[in-house]
Amino acid sequence: MAEGVRYVCAHCGKAIEAWSDGNPYYLDARGRKQYVYHPDPRRSAGCIGNDSPHLCLACGEAFMIDSRSPTPRCPTCGSLDLADPPPPRVKGKASDCPDANWP
Repeated sequence: MAEGVRYVCAHCGKAIEAWSDGNPYYLDARGRKQYVYHPDPRRSAGCIGNDSPHLCLACGEAFMIDSRSPTPRCPTCGSLDLADPPPPRVKGKASDCPDANWP
């Protein structure tokens, strides 16, 4: 069963939430993503992709990367310095919280 995880910076209180198995999805008739979570029976039958949470260590942006079209760059600042899954177990990396501490 998937586990919901909530990471909170001990310094600034910024929170990032993620599912232990990401965000699996299928495309509906209109081509739109429909997320399927455990224990939905469509989960194993029709999922074609998974959006997984990432954190940019340069600017602090939290965003999803699609397994069907992965991008190695932050959509906000273009940095390649990303953490997957968040949070990074490092201090002071994200510029929006210079003393970031993800316990």
